[in-house]
Amino acid sequence: MLRLSILLSLSILVAMATACNSGRHSSAGFRLPDGGDVEKGKAAFVALQCHTCHKVEGVELPQPTAQPPVPVTLGGQVTEVMTDGYLVTSIINPSYELALYPKEQITVNGKSRMPDYADKITARQLTDVVAFLQSHYSVRRIPNKYTY
Repeated sequence: MLRLSILLSLSILVAMATACNSGRHSSAGFRLPDGGDVEKGKAAFVALQCHTCHKVEGVELPQPTAQPPVPVTLGGQVTEVMTDGYLVTSIINPSYELALYPKEQITVNGKSRMPDYADKITARQLTDVVAFLQSHYSVRRIPNKYTY
């Protein structure tokens, strides 16, 4: 009986945990179209003038000109996988989740200094820009201090 009670409790906990990711705003099922082109993404990044605010780690682009400078450098080593959904959201709705920088450097009146691109970017450009950015991120795992 105790074993059944524990099993039932675990089942309920698993169901509750998975339910947190359901609904309209869930990232479950989100997929960009296949075939994002890194070179076309770089060209779109420049054409959309993203380079006027952002540097991309390891990429030669015209120098940012935004004043005051934007501290958000894209690409490089991260400790967690940078998901396509996160990058898409950051591009089309940048005020949704602000980067972890001093707010006075990245916001104006509580909103991101970055304009949203929802009406300025095509699905193909978005797919290519995400492919371009993804090609410049690498995950650096933090060693577990308990691993022997």
